[in-house]
Amino acid sequence: MSNKRYDLVSPGGSLASHKAAKLLYVSTAKYGGDWHSLPHTHGCTELFYVVGGLGQFRIMDTMLSVVQDDMVIVNPQVEHTEVSLNAHPMEYIVLGVEGLEFAAAGSGDGRYSLFNFRRGREELLALLRSILREIEQKTEGYELVCQNLLEILVVLLMRHTDFSLIVAPARRSSKECAAVKRYIDANFKESITLDQLAEMAHVNKYYLVHSFSKEYEISPINYLIERRVQESCYLLCDTDHSLSQISHMMGFSSPSYFSQSFRKTMGMSPMEYRKKKRAERASFSKNEAD
Repeated sequence: MSNKRYDLVSPGGSLASHKAAKLLYVSTAKYGGDWHSLPHTHGCTELFYVVGGLGQFRIMDTMLSVVQDDMVIVNPQVEHTEVSLNAHPMEYIVLGVEGLEFAAAGSGDGRYSLFNFRRGREELLALLRSILREIEQKTEGYELVCQNLLEILVVLLMRHTDFSLIVAPARRSSKECAAVKRYIDANFKESITLDQLAEMAHVNKYYLVHSFSKEYEISPINYLIERRVQESCYLLCDTDHSLSQISHMMGFSSPSYFSQSFRKTMGMSPMEYRKKKRAERASFSKNEAD
């Protein structure tokens, strides 16, 4: 007789925070002829999966060409519109999700993310169609089933892409605050000052601090620091980079300031965090081998 037991261990950079997401709506669309919607924004994140055809997405001043199996994710308060091409009408499924935002290295700029899901098409479409079926039939407990399927979808996206997940307050933010937050999410490794953020948003820096803190319950600079610390957790767990290297990569002015900020945010030093996560992984690997 053989018996294997597998214990669950929280990895570095846990995805548990995806439970903050709430599915607001899901719909399908298929357009014939030359069609486009009017530019608009939403207070939630929208996930578009192109089931077939060809088209374009205009994200503010950026035009994206999309094909079958492309996933376009548009973050809250970002003006966008969809355009279908006459020869190949576009068909897509769209989900409105409150409480989460996405960022992807190299395929977006904090306003949107774009990824082709051809290799995961079968698995992804099965999830999306299950959500559609549940919400159309509205049988008992469908809300819970849809929510659970959404959480599986989020994990699937994280596995197949370089997306990083950002917990976003479930509230409507001002366009200025939303723009500053997106800019920080996309450029947190760079040198950023409060004056630069205020200039970018075209507001007084004191007003920016007040309004941003009111919207997100954290100041712009403290949010910047937390984003850097959040990303450094992945480097501490998954690389052998020194603290000095990670400090420089994350945009901190010095290793000592990095350590101080990390301890304030995580409740332990970077080295303590690294040792803790490596011990958890070693214990997991041992149990798996047994």
